[in-house]
Formats: sequence, C-alpha cells, structure tokens
Amino acid sequence: MSVEFPMSRRELLSRYGSGVGMLGLAAVLGQQALGSESTVNPLAEKAARFAPRAKRVIHLWMNGAPSQVDTFDPKPALEKYAGQRPENTAKLKTEFETGGLLPSPFKFQRHGQSGLEISELFPHLSRCADDLCVIRSMHTDVPVHESSNWMMFTGSIQPVRPSYGSWLLYGLGTENQNLPGFVVLGEGQPVNGPSNWSSRFLPGIYQGCQIALPRTFNPGEVIPHLQNRQLSSTSQRRELDFIQRLNALYSERQGAENAFNARIESLELAFRMQTSAEEAFDISRETESTLDQYGLTGPEASLVATVPGQSTVDRTIFGRNCLLARRLVERGVRVVQVYCGRAQPWDTHSKNSQGHRDLCQVVDRPIAGLLQDLKQRGLLDETLILWGGEFGRTPTSQGNDGRDHNHYGFTVWLAGGGVKGGLVHGATDEFGFNAIEKRMHVHDLHATMLHLMGIDHEQLTFRYSGRDFRLTDVHGNVAHEIVA
Repeated sequence: MSVEFPMSRRELLSRYGSGVGMLGLAAVLGQQALGSESTVNPLAEKAARFAPRAKRVIHLWMNGAPSQVDTFDPKPALEKYAGQRPENTAKLKTEFETGGLLPSPFKFQRHGQSGLEISELFPHLSRCADDLCVIRSMHTDVPVHESSNWMMFTGSIQPVRPSYGSWLLYGLGTENQNLPGFVVLGEGQPVNGPSNWSSRFLPGIYQGCQIALPRTFNPGEVIPHLQNRQLSSTSQRRELDFIQRLNALYSERQGAENAFNARIESLELAFRMQTSAEEAFDISRETESTLDQYGLTGPEASLVATVPGQSTVDRTIFGRNCLLARRLVERGVRVVQVYCGRAQPWDTHSKNSQGHRDLCQVVDRPIAGLLQDLKQRGLLDETLILWGGEFGRTPTSQGNDGRDHNHYGFTVWLAGGGVKGGLVHGATDEFGFNAIEKRMHVHDLHATMLHLMGIDHEQLTFRYSGRDFRLTDVHGNVAHEIVA
C-alpha cells in the first residue's frame, strides 16, 4: 500500500482546473468533503459470521522452509536406517537427487504437561509446549519456493490471487482505523516480494503494508514523509478534503478504478496514521524486562545467523519485529506477518545442521517471548499464531549435510486463537517424508484459520472475471479436531 501526501493546491488547479470547469470547481470547493465522515470506510470493522475464536493473526514466516525432522517431528528410524534407501522411499529416490537417510543430530525431549516432543534447538520455546498445536501432516502441491510461497500466502501456486491477509481485511475489516490493517515486517524483499501480500483483484485498500524499521530504530522513519511539517492537522484535513472532491469528480467522469480508489483510501489512512504510527512503532516505550523477554538485551541481542549461500538473520531485527507484532495486534491490527531475514535463510541445501542450529539460536527466544508476552497481557486467546515455511525438507541427505525440498510432508504449528495447546495433529511416515495420517493441505489450513476467525471459508467470496473466487478455491476442510 503506497502512502503519499497530496500535491499543493497550485499543482492541483494547474492539473485539473481547465478540465473541471466552473460548476465542477464550485463543487470541489463546496462544504461537503469525501473525507472519512462522508463515506463508508472499507476498513471499518465488520461482524464475523459466527462467534470467532481469534480476532487477529501473527504469521511467523521461516523463509526457505525449515526441516521438520530436526525441529518438531522426531524420527528415530532415521538413526536405524542411516545412509540407506529403504524401498518405501522409492518416490523420493526418483524425484530428488539425494543420498541416503540422514539422522537428525539434535535430541528431542518431551515438554510440558502434554509431553510434546520438541528438538533441543528450541530451549525457550519448549517452555511454551502446552500452548502449541503442532501439525505434522502438512503437504502442498510442488517443491518450488515461489509456487509454494504463493500457495501458503494466497491459496494458489500462481501469482494471481489475493493474500489471506487481504481476504481477512475484506471480510472483517480492522479494529484500528489509524493503522494499516495488514502489516508485513521484515527487511529487504523476500521471495516473490509484494505478491505475497498483494490484494490482487480485491480492492487495493486491503493490500498488506510492508514496513521495515531503519537500523537506527527511529520510529519516525517507519514510513518516509508521513509527517507534514508545513501544515497543521486542520489545514491538512481541508487540503485532503479538497483533493478527495477532485478525486470524486474524476471517478464520476471516468468510472471506478481499483488502483485509483486505493490511492484515495491510502490518502485518508496516511492522514490518520500521523497521530498513531510513530507511537505504535516506538519500542523505546517498552520496559527493560519486556525487551529482555524478546532477547533484545545482553550479549545475545547481537546474535547473527549466517547461512551459506543464503542470507543472515539478525536477532536484533527479528526480535524487534516480534515485539512490534505484539504492539500492533495490541492496537487492533488484524494481520501481521513477520519474515525471518532476507531471501530464504532456512533453505539449507548444505550445512543443514549448522544452519538450523544458528537460525534457531537467533529466533527461539524472540518467538517464546512473543507467546509469553501475549499470554501475560491476555492477548493470546484472541491472537492466532502460525509458525512455519512453504514446505519441509527431505529426511535424506543432499551432499554431506544438506536437505532438499520436500512438499509431501512437513510441519507447522499454531498457538492461541482457539486452537488446542499441547497437541500433535497428524503424522508423517516413519522417516518423516510423506504425510500419512490426518493429512492437511494448505487449503485445509486456510479453511481452519478462517473458521477460527469466525468465517465460513466457502462463504467469503469476491466476484471477479465472471466467477466467484475464494481463498480456498474449490477446496478446503476445517480441521475441527484442533479447535479448542
């Protein structure tokens, strides 16, 4: 979503004056404005179809796909058959140019009252075991980053569908009208870039707003040129009303245009954000104990994971974005996505063990801090947390210590927002390759997320190009077993 400030009156009159005419100019200068008081706000909060379990979503996106057998899906059989290629991995043998079965070097232990098995890579998150709903039976369509990214974010392997965040804004609006309802936090451009959070054929106001705090942590620089230093808020409101009347005249003459309407709404949102955006992104207002909870104090705050051939993940940046996610949902933002580093650091085709060890050391404490912070503030019950990547990784080796892509079976976990904690849903085969029990496609995950938000995924539709579209297309089943 672009945030721009209006042109000067002189620029406006020079551009539109001769075309508007005297009667049109009189209408422009009249008392009625196309501001927030005279139009229906498309971001206004809407009632859910039925009682929601969750009101907001935080998606912790592990770019590049973490290995399920090294994190949340222990497979002792890998040790027993290390280096071998048993016959029931024939599909893997023909589809992937990889070696024999590769055991995980990481120990798994049971945690919490539920006894949930979690890798030693997550010592802090393990303390939250009874809040996690681990789905071990995920599968998707293709083992390709770009297509699987789109599938996870938009429900399609092709880049022509709106993001689930846009669908949620379209269906539910947002609680805070002074902030974007769908915020994307991260640094740089991840795989697929803005198409991951695009509104596509939905109205443009529902598109995600990507925000990256500068490394100086200055909240005043979150969005460039947000503040107007020359005019008072009253004068800005009058100027914006003037511009919006011109926009209304243009729309009446040319017809409605999605991009143009999005620009109109972004002007209104930018005006409102001046009073709230800087405060929302100012983590200096947090206590020292809260910063420590996210791992943002002490020597570990400067931890950096460098993955060969990929990118770095900085504890300071990832931890701060997790904290910002809490601050945003606390203020009523509907959807927040937190990207883990640039590009795809979890794409460990080589040095998988070292890569996962370093990455988990960086993200473990901030993620645990987020869950604990939400819980302490009474926000976890209304906030659905999703952790995972676009697919999983093979239980076989690639090279000496790498793992290839695996879309047949992988793990994500949910927490809060009406899901059962301390639960394992579904299973892969004995090697962690193929989902075989309570299989859950990404369409099913999306259907379940919408259900938790109080939406019937078959009813949330938008008419475009001659037919009704929905996030789950013609698929999707709600996993009622994981609903608390």
